[in-house]
Amino acid sequence: MTEKLAVTGADGLARCPWGLEPEEYRVYHDEEWGRPVRGDDALFERISLEAFQSGLSWLTILRRRPGFRAAFAGFEIAAVAKYTEEDAARLLTDPGIIRNRLKIEATLRNARTIADWAPGELTELIWSFAPDATARPTPRSTAEVPATTSESTALARELKRRGIRFVGPTTAYALMQACGLVNDHLADCHARGALAG
Repeated sequence: MTEKLAVTGADGLARCPWGLEPEEYRVYHDEEWGRPVRGDDALFERISLEAFQSGLSWLTILRRRPGFRAAFAGFEIAAVAKYTEEDAARLLTDPGIIRNRLKIEATLRNARTIADWAPGELTELIWSFAPDATARPTPRSTAEVPATTSESTALARELKRRGIRFVGPTTAYALMQACGLVNDHLADCHARGALAG
């Protein structure tokens, strides 16, 4: 991996290099990535979007996020769990999302699986894999940010054991980064300080 340090934007703020541009990345980086996400529906959305992102750029997902939310009932687990074969067929023709049959089927199956869990169980499960923040070194460059960790591997294994599909160790780690289980903003990034305070 090429080592990249935080980059200062035209607004004078230092950011992780991927969060500088385009605008969608900057807003996502500054306002969402790495901030704690709790709530089963919110985490179901992140799991689903991370699965759809596999093999694609995150920018593609961000630009289609409104379409995903419309297509999947705002990622309300109870609603998506009731989707029928007709709904699945409709989703395959929806230009507002990524029309991948396996990913669509996995999202519907995941909703049905999670709908059978107790309220809050998904949130509790995911957050139980958050590592001790004080034991993690602060990354100074992108080369110091891992793609997987022992925690993401264990989280992926447990989610799979419970019937959740399309969540491997790399996807699980991206989920942990996005949802604030780990803070992988670089040491000189302004967002890292905002999350610490």
